[in-house]
Amino acid sequence: MVTIPLGRPSVGEPELAAVAEVFASGWLAGAGPACRRFEERFAKLTGTAHALATSNCGSALFLGLRALGVRPGDEVVVADYTFPATGHAVLQAGATPVFADVRPDSFCADPAAIEAAISPRTVGILVVDLAGQPGDFDEYRAIADRHGLWLFEDAACAAGASYRTRPAGSLADLAAFSFHGRKGITAGEGGALVSDDAELIERARKLHTYGVRPAYGRQTVPVFDELGYNFRLSDVQAAILTVQLDRLPEILAARRLVAKRYAEGFAGLAGVRVPEELPDRVHPWQSYLLLLAPGIDRDRAMDSLRARGVQCTIGTYASHLQPVYGGCAPCPVSADAFRRHLAIPMHAELTGEQVDRVIEAVRGEVHD
Repeated sequence: MVTIPLGRPSVGEPELAAVAEVFASGWLAGAGPACRRFEERFAKLTGTAHALATSNCGSALFLGLRALGVRPGDEVVVADYTFPATGHAVLQAGATPVFADVRPDSFCADPAAIEAAISPRTVGILVVDLAGQPGDFDEYRAIADRHGLWLFEDAACAAGASYRTRPAGSLADLAAFSFHGRKGITAGEGGALVSDDAELIERARKLHTYGVRPAYGRQTVPVFDELGYNFRLSDVQAAILTVQLDRLPEILAARRLVAKRYAEGFAGLAGVRVPEELPDRVHPWQSYLLLLAPGIDRDRAMDSLRARGVQCTIGTYASHLQPVYGGCAPCPVSADAFRRHLAIPMHAELTGEQVDRVIEAVRGEVHD
């Protein structure tokens, strides 16, 4: 029995050819010419003026918070239902994450919960595009403006998504993306920070190269006047990602087809609720999250599906329940999703036969 993988990157000969070009150039290190070309292309994709390629999304989140001036004693309202990289970045910047519950349909941050979480120490709002689908950004912006806060989009899964015709990445003051192997476009790892604010991106660019301007294009001997980090993306990865940008429309189309077939295949199955693409958004389907009925043992179902050769996992985390953050106020919608969400295979390389096998396996475990 051949196992159906949860995720699989769509890479091949074009990506290998791009890597060969970088090898021939002699510049394989980070923040070089291939990175700059990718940054220009990615800024256009996200509808922003500036982009910075980073080693991963976690470093992009951290650099964005540092560029925004976050410091110890500050509080940042964070969408609760997310991989802990989001909350970790706030802790790493020295601030305190205050988690806000999510909506029960999109599982993105609930505007009312954000409003309730704001205190005199709050400096900004960090929301998450859950599985790539953006949340309620018009409402988020109104709240941020009303309280004089910045707005940061964790768009880790959202390359190619949109909200009311505006591309993910352009919806907040800053946005961070991931190019991990399960994302829509990938170089195995990698990330990006995007914004219309040139000062924010240049501040982050300095910090991501030990506190000095990157070596490519630099003519003077650098002076190290502040502590920085090594969060650069290599030119090898940037070349792969530039090819992936060309392939993004076909990758998204293939994922959308899989999502459509899943929705049809699970229609009428009372034990699951399929994910919803809201009518004013474009969902990139980075993950496909089934919400199991309350009486179904999700962990037992995962074990059974794996035994049938179908890889699967949880949806993501209810951050407020993670011990690293200490005692936090309850977020009941997020906690419920954490217990009941089941992620099944979703990637552009799935065949029709594999999709049918997944549907059959899930139906065999989740009875009406």
